Amino acid sequence: MKIAVLGTGAGARSHIARLTQLGHQVFVGTRDSQVTLGRTEPDFMGTEPFAQWLADYPAVELMNFGDAAAEGEFVINGIDGANAVRVLGELRGHLAGKVLMDYAVPFVYNPERAHPWPTPWGVMPALDPVDSDSLGERIQRALPDTKVVKACVTQEQETVVDPRRIGGGDHTIFIAGEDAGAKQQVTELLTSYGWEDVLDLGPIVSSRGMEMYSHMHSAIQFALGGARFGIKVIR
Repeated sequence: MKIAVLGTGAGARSHIARLTQLGHQVFVGTRDSQVTLGRTEPDFMGTEPFAQWLADYPAVELMNFGDAAAEGEFVINGIDGANAVRVLGELRGHLAGKVLMDYAVPFVYNPERAHPWPTPWGVMPALDPVDSDSLGERIQRALPDTKVVKACVTQEQETVVDPRRIGGGDHTIFIAGEDAGAKQQVTELLTSYGWEDVLDLGPIVSSRGMEMYSHMHSAIQFALGGARFGIKVIR
């Protein structure tokens, strides 16, 4: 397929690399492609500049958000949760009728910190919205003509694209959304990544549970000293 990945962070890079390996045509969206290509210094986490990373994937095209969304037949949202609704809302026309797989978590970022990560290591980040609403629902409301599927929220994206790195792949990933056909397309993509247990949680309101699980995920990861892990639903 022609797949658009919106975002250039570590999670987006995991999807870009895997999709390319699987033979998809990948279009990457960023706010300003020239600014992104012009960065020469690693970010606050030491991640190499995107242009340097992209050199290993010559078939991948970097574009502005709108151009990438227009090109993609299927779209993956890797825009951070604080900005996702605003940016995606501006792309409504380009996303109409398409499936949007959203893995963003609505972390509250602290502008007083020197870098955008919401909290220091070992401290639970806050979520907004939470409990009575979710980012997945807000995105669906902002994009009424788009088939939004919340997915991949309960794992780091490096594990999403390669589930067998944890327990040989014997763990569970979750999806939620209003359109059965869209959820089937997302399931097929996740299966191609290597997932064998994709659990459909039902309508988009189930995004609340997936997003709030980020607190539990953080707690487990802190207890494991940062180690990657998976969860398995036994039934």
